[in-house]
Amino acid sequence: MRFLVPFDRIQLNQEKLAAAIGDQWPPAQVDAALELLTNSDGKFPSGVRKLPSELISAVQRERLIAAMLRAASELGYRETNVQDVIERAGVSRPTFYEHFSNKEDCFLAAFDITAERLRDRVAVAARKGGDNWRDRLRFGLETLLNFTATEPDAARTLIVEARAASAEAVMRRDDLLDHFAGCIDAQVQELLPDAPSYSSITSAGMVGGVEALLYSRLHKGELDELDSLLPSMMYFLVLPFEGHKAASEELAVAVN
Repeated sequence: MRFLVPFDRIQLNQEKLAAAIGDQWPPAQVDAALELLTNSDGKFPSGVRKLPSELISAVQRERLIAAMLRAASELGYRETNVQDVIERAGVSRPTFYEHFSNKEDCFLAAFDITAERLRDRVAVAARKGGDNWRDRLRFGLETLLNFTATEPDAARTLIVEARAASAEAVMRRDDLLDHFAGCIDAQVQELLPDAPSYSSITSAGMVGGVEALLYSRLHKGELDELDSLLPSMMYFLVLPFEGHKAASEELAVAVN
C-alpha cells in the first residue's frame, strides 16, 4: 500500500525561471507570472489572465519539470506516477499531456534540461582555472559538489534515479558521464605534456569513481559538508596523472 505524505507545491524563483524560458518575454511579465503564482499557492488561478498564453505554457512546463525532479527524488522513479507530478506542479492532467506524452517523456525532459545546466556550470567554472589543469579540475569539482548539495532533487535524478528508469535514461546518463570523462581527458592532453597514452581510460575511471561516491551520498541522504570531499577527490584524480607528490599537494591546499 502506498501512503500519502505531505509535500510542498513547486515554487519557482525568478532567476531559475528566466534561465529556463529564456529572454523571449519582458522581465516585467515574468515577474507578473511569478507574483500570480505566489499569490495563489503556486497554481495559476482560473479565469482571465493578462499574460501571453505562450508565457503561461512555458511556465507550466517548467513547473512540471521541477515537479518531476521533486517527485522522483522523494518517491523514486519507479514509484512516481503522473498524478504525483501534477499535484506538485499544481497543474491539471490535460495540461500535463499538452507538454508530455507520459511519465517517461517528462522524466527524460527533466534529465536533459538538468544535465545541460550542469554541463554548462562545470564548463564555466573550469574556465576560471586558465591554463592550469588542476585548477580547472578543482573549480569543476567544487561546482559539482555545490550542485549536489544545493539541488539534491536534480542531482538525485541524474545520478540515482536515471539508473532505475528506462533504457533510454540509462543511455543518457552514460552519455553525461562520457562527456565529463572526455572533458578531463581533453584538458590532460592539452595541459600536461607528459600525459599517459591511456589518459582516456583513466579519465573514464575517475568520473565513474566520482559518480559512485555521489551516488552513495545521495542514496543515503548524506549531503552535509559535501565540500569536505574535495581534497580527497582531487588527490584521487591527480594521482594517476602526476603522481603521489603532486596529488598530496591538493591535500595541503585544503589544510591551508
